[in-house]
Amino acid sequence: MIKIRPIEPGDEARWRELWRGYNQFYETEVADEITTATFTRLLDANSPIIGHVAVEVTSPSDAGEVIGFSHAIIHPITWTITPACYLEDLFISPSCRGGGAGRALIENLIALGKAEGWGRLYWHTRDNNTTARKLYDQFIEADDFVRYRMMLG
Repeated sequence: MIKIRPIEPGDEARWRELWRGYNQFYETEVADEITTATFTRLLDANSPIIGHVAVEVTSPSDAGEVIGFSHAIIHPITWTITPACYLEDLFISPSCRGGGAGRALIENLIALGKAEGWGRLYWHTRDNNTTARKLYDQFIEADDFVRYRMMLG
């Protein structure tokens, strides 16, 4: 059984393991001070960045094991009055993929967005990330936009 909940301070060690796996998957490295700042922002109620974890539990009273996470940024946009949510990071432990955790994390954001009045939920992934795209395509068809990214610092 998969349970979704907001990330908590006690999740840090496991989150860091998963975060390393996420960055390895995307063939990148994030400095320790950025990782620490990211986790701090995920816990800050005043931050526009929100974090949730997928927990595999065997019973309702079981604390379970964190097997994945989502990080999202809530922000205003110019095309609507309502805010948008950018799902920046979604990662499931490779040994737990296909068990519904990724779907549950996305469904959690959809429900949260409907409850909080967001106008849009969006994300992107690599074109060759076929495993993730199989899931994403079940929610919405990919659009025809091309992403440009310029590093400034």
